Amino acid sequence: MTSKQATNRYIQPKSVHESLVLIQSLFNSYRNEPLTNELLAYHNNLIFRLQSDLKSTAQRDEPDQLAHIDSMTAVMRSWTNAKLTGKPFQGRMKNFKLSTVQPKFKTKVHKIKGGSSHRGTRH
Repeated sequence: MTSKQATNRYIQPKSVHESLVLIQSLFNSYRNEPLTNELLAYHNNLIFRLQSDLKSTAQRDEPDQLAHIDSMTAVMRSWTNAKLTGKPFQGRMKNFKLSTVQPKFKTKVHKIKGGSSHRGTRH
């Protein structure tokens, strides 16, 4: 591996917001995976990075991102609690908050010998 390839191997965000977007996408990629020791260590490392590096940088450069950091940390800690108790984690992170939007199904009214109460859904 050349030195140029080694420097481009890791993603290096240029701002706090870019870092938060990256952590959010990483969290959404593994949120439904079964809990292992490696995943728990990786997840705790992300929480530690949020609270140490990113929070201090946000206090200095972008104070408006502090609320996003706190909400992301709360969501990630609730994921840890849910996984450790064996419960499924419902939802995903969107705009640095927990989003539990259920899918919507279109309804179509059956007009065969019935009133408007005979509705069907396509699942």
